[in-house]
Amino acid sequence: MLHVLRTRRVLGFAALVLVLVPIFIALGMWQWDRFEERSAATQRQEANASAEPVPFAELTEVGGNVSEEDRWRASTATGHYDTEHEFLVRHRSTDGGPGFYVVTPLVSADGDAVLVNRGWVPQEGAATDGPDVPEPPGGEVTVTGNAQFAETEENTGIRDRGGLPEGQIMLINSDVLAEQLPYPVYGGHLERTSEDPAPESAPMALEPSGYNYGLNAAYAVQWWVFALIAIGGWCFLVRRELYEHRRGGTSPGGDEDPGSHTRVQTGASLQ
Repeated sequence: MLHVLRTRRVLGFAALVLVLVPIFIALGMWQWDRFEERSAATQRQEANASAEPVPFAELTEVGGNVSEEDRWRASTATGHYDTEHEFLVRHRSTDGGPGFYVVTPLVSADGDAVLVNRGWVPQEGAATDGPDVPEPPGGEVTVTGNAQFAETEENTGIRDRGGLPEGQIMLINSDVLAEQLPYPVYGGHLERTSEDPAPESAPMALEPSGYNYGLNAAYAVQWWVFALIAIGGWCFLVRRELYEHRRGGTSPGGDEDPGSHTRVQTGASLQ
């Protein structure tokens, strides 16, 4: 049996299995880690979004940022909208297709501002054309929404670039936008869910989207199944080699057994 296991074919397959199985197991573990991370992030998102709202200023500060732990935290801000310094965020899509986010500074009585993502509006014509944006409520407004940290290329995967039409941006980066505004700006931004008083019309409010972590669990199981298939394939090959060897028709490794010709010829000469 041992010399059956030492054939070139069995040893070659074994070497392949020894290389592939650890890789498949490692890939499965990586996907499982991603599943656990995204599952925890979704649970935190749901808990933060459903919590009792707190003032946005408790979650960040001027020149600061919203932490990962406070992202999606229900929060409020009060002030008046400054539509003269409104921004349109390009290439933001929903089920309604391509469009823009509308970001309007909300200036408090103290003179500092919170960037409010008022929601999504559809793209009409070319992206360089300005869409129709509903006016926000006038006077003092209390905005309720979800706290978000400042967007960067690293945490969004969106490449920031210049040369855009006036008032259009790629990222809601409070540090960058604060340089274009005439008042202090709190870090991060507030993603509107409601306003008081409510306007007659408004951009489509954004809903927490959650994380699609189910696929990560499926991919993890898939990689582990591949590892089992590789091991099972090697076992099947060994069993077949042993079976062929016991039959005596072929030598281990698939080479024909020279002794089989001798037996056939001897039997023929006796007849």
